[in-house]
Amino acid sequence: MNKSSEAVSEAAAHEGMSAPTIRVFLALAPPDDAKEELARALRPAYAAYPRLRWNRIEDWHITLAFLGELPVTTVPPLVPPLAALAERRRPLRLALHGGGHFDERVLWSGIEGDLEGLHRLAADVRGVVRECGVPFVERPLRPHLTLARARRGDHSAVAEAAAGLDTFAGRGWDAGRLHLVGSNAGRGPGPIRYRDIEAWDFGGGSRAQGS
Repeated sequence: MNKSSEAVSEAAAHEGMSAPTIRVFLALAPPDDAKEELARALRPAYAAYPRLRWNRIEDWHITLAFLGELPVTTVPPLVPPLAALAERRRPLRLALHGGGHFDERVLWSGIEGDLEGLHRLAADVRGVVRECGVPFVERPLRPHLTLARARRGDHSAVAEAAAGLDTFAGRGWDAGRLHLVGSNAGRGPGPIRYRDIEAWDFGGGSRAQGS
């Protein structure tokens, strides 16, 4: 078993996945200081809306392509072309800004900065996935960072929490790493957990999960 296959298997095993599949997406992640800045702005919402299903701060990410549930054997062939893509990229200057919601069910923070570059990156990432023959549902990119989800029948809190982020304007930061992520979404009543399968610095280098 090669390194990439081992990483996929470890990610699946980490989430207790007995079936030979893993839920996969490609993403960017803000640096710790940007996440901490947003977390401070969210303190009133954390206190006011404890029943929201808040994502863990360490799991915050900006999805570029959601591939869905894949057989674990389809993931390793994605690794070399994605690594090559990251090698050719330059970091994107981005910032977290404001807040909003999807249908009063999903709370998010918005993204500002080099949005044109972000859309180009997402298009290139999706192109690599298509060239590898991996089918996925292509949805328009709506740059955001998901923060929380409403529980059934309790949607008003999401809209109220989003309004509390209206004036939030985070500092700029360089997004310089592409993440190939596995998650346990939809696999039970517990919280969603995310784990890097692999990640690559733009301009060179590879960082496997857990490093």
